[in-house]
Amino acid sequence: MARVRPTTSGGGALPSFENRMDYEIQRCTRSCAASGRPLDEGEEFYSVLVAEEAECGATTVRRYDYAIETWRGAPEGALGWWKSRIPSREAKKAHLAPGEVLLQLFNEFEGVAEKQDMRYVLSLLLVRRRVLRLEETEQDETGREILVLYSPRDEAMHRVTAVVPGEERTKTIQHELDRLLFAGAT
Repeated sequence: MARVRPTTSGGGALPSFENRMDYEIQRCTRSCAASGRPLDEGEEFYSVLVAEEAECGATTVRRYDYAIETWRGAPEGALGWWKSRIPSREAKKAHLAPGEVLLQLFNEFEGVAEKQDMRYVLSLLLVRRRVLRLEETEQDETGREILVLYSPRDEAMHRVTAVVPGEERTKTIQHELDRLLFAGAT
Protein backbone atom coordinates (compact mmCIF):
# COMPACT_ATOMS: atom_id res chain seq x y z
CA MET A 1 0.00 0.00 0.00
CA ALA A 2 1.13 3.53 -0.72
CA ARG A 3 0.09 6.73 1.01
CA VAL A 4 -1.36 9.61 -0.93
CA ARG A 5 -2.59 13.06 -0.06
CA PRO A 6 -5.46 13.96 -2.37
CA THR A 7 -6.09 17.50 -3.48
CA THR A 8 -8.89 19.58 -4.89
CA SER A 9 -6.61 20.92 -7.61
CA GLY A 10 -7.67 18.40 -10.28
CA GLY A 11 -6.22 15.28 -11.80
CA GLY A 12 -2.67 15.19 -12.99
CA ALA A 13 -1.64 18.42 -11.30
CA LEU A 14 1.14 18.49 -8.78
CA PRO A 15 -0.36 18.54 -5.30
CA SER A 16 -1.59 21.55 -3.43
CA PHE A 17 -1.35 21.12 0.31
CA GLU A 18 -4.78 22.49 1.15
CA ASN A 19 -7.37 20.16 2.72
CA ARG A 20 -5.02 17.21 2.88
CA MET A 21 -5.81 13.84 4.38
CA ASP A 22 -3.84 10.59 4.34
CA TYR A 23 -5.29 7.53 2.59
CA GLU A 24 -3.90 4.06 2.12
CA ILE A 25 -4.11 2.98 -1.51
CA GLN A 26 -3.46 -0.35 -3.15
CA ARG A 27 -0.55 -1.16 -5.44
CA CYS A 28 -0.94 -1.50 -9.19
CA THR A 29 -3.43 -4.22 -10.06
CA ARG A 30 -1.46 -5.13 -13.24
CA SER A 31 -4.76 -5.43 -15.12
CA CYS A 32 -6.93 -2.95 -16.99
CA ALA A 33 -10.05 -1.88 -15.08
CA ALA A 34 -11.97 -1.31 -18.35
CA SER A 35 -11.07 -4.44 -20.34
CA GLY A 36 -9.85 -6.81 -17.64
CA ARG A 37 -6.79 -7.73 -19.70
CA PRO A 38 -3.44 -8.12 -17.92
CA LEU A 39 -0.95 -5.28 -18.35
CA ASP A 40 2.33 -6.53 -19.83
CA GLU A 41 5.86 -5.82 -18.64
CA GLY A 42 7.08 -2.50 -20.04
CA GLU A 43 3.55 -1.39 -20.96
CA GLU A 44 2.49 2.16 -20.16
CA PHE A 45 -0.81 2.60 -18.33
CA TYR A 46 -2.81 5.20 -16.42
CA SER A 47 -3.87 5.03 -12.78
CA VAL A 48 -6.59 7.09 -11.16
CA LEU A 49 -7.67 7.52 -7.54
CA VAL A 50 -11.39 7.87 -6.86
CA ALA A 51 -13.18 8.47 -3.56
CA GLU A 52 -16.08 6.05 -3.19
CA GLU A 53 -18.64 5.60 -0.46
CA ALA A 54 -18.40 2.21 1.24
CA GLU A 55 -21.44 0.25 2.41
CA CYS A 56 -20.83 1.40 5.99
CA GLY A 57 -21.06 5.04 4.84
CA ALA A 58 -17.33 5.73 5.13
CA THR A 59 -15.39 7.11 2.21
CA THR A 60 -12.67 4.91 0.76
CA VAL A 61 -10.11 5.65 -1.93
CA ARG A 62 -9.87 3.13 -4.76
CA ARG A 63 -7.20 2.87 -7.41
CA TYR A 64 -8.07 1.89 -10.97
CA ASP A 65 -5.46 1.08 -13.61
CA TYR A 66 -6.18 1.46 -17.35
CA ALA A 67 -4.37 0.34 -20.48
CA ILE A 68 -3.47 3.26 -22.76
CA GLU A 69 -6.08 2.23 -25.36
CA THR A 70 -8.92 2.28 -22.81
CA TRP A 71 -7.99 5.52 -21.00
CA ARG A 72 -10.62 8.23 -21.57
CA GLY A 73 -9.29 10.68 -19.00
CA ALA A 74 -9.82 10.98 -15.28
CA PRO A 75 -13.46 10.85 -14.16
CA GLU A 76 -15.08 13.95 -12.70
CA GLY A 77 -14.09 14.32 -9.05
CA ALA A 78 -10.99 12.10 -9.30
CA LEU A 79 -8.51 12.75 -6.51
CA GLY A 80 -5.55 12.37 -8.84
CA TRP A 81 -4.19 10.44 -11.80
CA TRP A 82 -0.82 9.59 -13.33
CA LYS A 83 0.82 7.68 -16.17
CA SER A 84 3.23 4.89 -15.36
CA ARG A 85 4.87 1.76 -16.80
CA ILE A 86 4.80 -1.84 -15.64
CA PRO A 87 8.41 -2.68 -14.68
CA SER A 88 10.15 -5.66 -16.23
CA ARG A 89 11.28 -8.50 -14.01
CA GLU A 90 14.88 -7.98 -15.16
CA ALA A 91 14.91 -4.24 -14.48
CA LYS A 92 17.35 -3.21 -11.80
CA LYS A 93 15.65 -1.50 -8.93
CA ALA A 94 16.80 2.09 -8.63
CA HIS A 95 17.60 3.41 -5.17
CA LEU A 96 16.90 7.03 -4.35
CA ALA A 97 19.77 9.06 -2.99
CA PRO A 98 19.84 9.60 0.81
CA GLY A 99 17.86 12.47 2.35
CA GLU A 100 21.01 14.49 2.96
CA VAL A 101 21.84 14.44 -0.76
CA LEU A 102 18.28 15.43 -1.69
CA LEU A 103 18.37 18.30 0.79
CA GLN A 104 21.74 19.50 -0.50
CA LEU A 105 20.42 19.57 -4.09
CA PHE A 106 17.27 21.37 -2.89
CA ASN A 107 19.43 24.02 -1.20
CA GLU A 108 21.64 24.39 -4.29
CA PHE A 109 18.55 25.25 -6.39
CA GLU A 110 17.53 28.12 -4.08
CA GLY A 111 17.78 31.41 -5.95
CA VAL A 112 18.50 29.73 -9.32
CA ALA A 113 15.65 31.10 -11.46
CA GLU A 114 15.70 28.39 -14.13
CA LYS A 115 15.56 25.63 -11.47
CA GLN A 116 12.54 26.86 -9.46
CA ASP A 117 10.15 24.34 -11.01
CA MET A 118 12.64 21.54 -10.27
CA ARG A 119 13.10 22.86 -6.71
CA TYR A 120 9.31 22.76 -6.27
CA VAL A 121 9.13 19.14 -7.49
CA LEU A 122 12.08 18.23 -5.27
CA SER A 123 10.39 19.90 -2.28
CA LEU A 124 7.33 17.66 -2.79
CA LEU A 125 9.61 14.63 -2.82
CA LEU A 126 11.34 15.82 0.36
CA VAL A 127 8.00 16.32 2.11
CA ARG A 128 6.89 12.86 1.00
CA ARG A 129 10.13 11.35 2.35
CA ARG A 130 9.70 13.36 5.58
CA VAL A 131 13.00 15.18 5.15
CA LEU A 132 11.06 18.47 5.08
CA ARG A 133 7.82 19.21 6.88
CA LEU A 134 5.09 21.47 5.50
CA GLU A 135 4.33 24.13 8.09
CA GLU A 136 1.86 26.24 6.09
CA THR A 137 1.02 27.63 2.69
CA GLU A 138 0.85 31.30 1.81
CA GLN A 139 0.17 33.37 -1.26
CA ASP A 140 2.49 36.01 -2.60
CA GLU A 141 1.32 39.38 -3.94
CA THR A 142 0.62 37.82 -7.38
CA GLY A 143 -1.50 35.02 -5.88
CA ARG A 144 1.05 32.22 -6.34
CA GLU A 145 1.13 29.51 -3.69
CA ILE A 146 4.20 29.51 -1.41
CA LEU A 147 5.07 26.41 0.63
CA VAL A 148 6.65 27.15 4.00
CA LEU A 149 8.78 24.12 4.84
CA TYR A 150 10.80 23.21 7.92
CA SER A 151 13.95 21.08 7.88
CA PRO A 152 14.53 19.30 11.21
CA ARG A 153 18.02 18.25 10.03
CA ASP A 154 19.38 21.81 9.94
CA GLU A 155 16.48 23.52 11.80
CA ALA A 156 15.93 25.84 8.82
CA MET A 157 12.76 27.25 7.31
CA HIS A 158 12.42 27.26 3.52
CA ARG A 159 9.97 29.08 1.28
CA VAL A 160 9.22 27.45 -2.06
CA THR A 161 7.07 28.97 -4.78
CA ALA A 162 4.71 26.45 -6.37
CA VAL A 163 6.02 26.47 -9.94
CA VAL A 164 4.12 23.67 -11.67
CA PRO A 165 6.04 22.64 -14.81
CA GLY A 166 4.36 21.97 -18.14
CA GLU A 167 4.26 18.49 -19.68
CA GLU A 168 7.52 18.75 -21.65
CA ARG A 169 9.36 20.41 -18.77
CA THR A 170 8.07 17.68 -16.43
CA LYS A 171 9.76 15.05 -18.62
CA THR A 172 13.01 17.05 -18.57
CA ILE A 173 12.87 17.44 -14.78
CA GLN A 174 12.14 13.75 -14.30
CA HIS A 175 15.08 12.77 -16.50
CA GLU A 176 17.45 15.18 -14.75
CA LEU A 177 16.37 14.12 -11.24
CA ASP A 178 16.67 10.44 -12.25
CA ARG A 179 20.21 11.13 -13.44
CA LEU A 180 21.15 13.07 -10.31
CA LEU A 181 19.40 11.14 -7.58
CA PHE A 182 18.90 7.48 -8.43
CA ALA A 183 21.60 4.87 -8.05
CA GLY A 184 21.18 2.15 -10.65
CA ALA A 185 18.81 4.18 -12.83
CA THR A 186 19.28 3.84 -16.57
